Amino acid sequence: DLAREMGKLGAWVRLHYVYPYPHVRDLIPLMADGLVLPYLDIPFQHADPGVLRRMARPAAAARTLDEIAAWRAICPDIALRSTFIVGYPGETEAEFQVLLDWLDEAQLDRVGCFQYENVAGARSNALPDHVPEEVKQDRFERFMAKAQAISEAKLAAKVGRVLEVIVDEVDDEGATCRTKADAPEIDGNLFVDEGFGGLKPGDIVSVEVEEAGEYDLWGRVQA
Repeated sequence: DLAREMGKLGAWVRLHYVYPYPHVRDLIPLMADGLVLPYLDIPFQHADPGVLRRMARPAAAARTLDEIAAWRAICPDIALRSTFIVGYPGETEAEFQVLLDWLDEAQLDRVGCFQYENVAGARSNALPDHVPEEVKQDRFERFMAKAQAISEAKLAAKVGRVLEVIVDEVDDEGATCRTKADAPEIDGNLFVDEGFGGLKPGDIVSVEVEEAGEYDLWGRVQA
């Protein structure tokens, strides 16, 4: 109800750190109706059932893929963000490959990754078979290379589209903006470096995307 009321007021309501519980699917129609930004930040952490059990997290990666497909069927423009951990104690090469394969299928829009590190008081410190540092680094690089390629392809598909953006900053060189798929200080930006006169922070304008990079977009304000 709060999301509906804020949406009616024109607020950009964005949801972060949402677990993929069944009630999440009730939010997707609100996104399709424009009442909540079509963006979910869900900390999946991993995809291999064995690793997820060692993390004491629900081991339901296959069902999660079904949920993602259902969300996209209702709201095709939904942006999905998540973070993952590589090198968790006991993670084998085969388990890591499950994660890479899952990412290929899930095609998440925004992805972050961390290498496992012991934390004072964490039960995972006592788990057997800690992954060597050089292996964690290698897996991190391979994971991020795949995530970067997915991001680049998804942004390239937006070239030629007209997107609604919010202006964050304006200086002598241009305007730094965000689309509805970009969380502040986390995701990429859309830059306007021509015809930005008169724009000011907080403005919401329509921009035609003219160029895409690995994480950012460039475009021109529509008259």
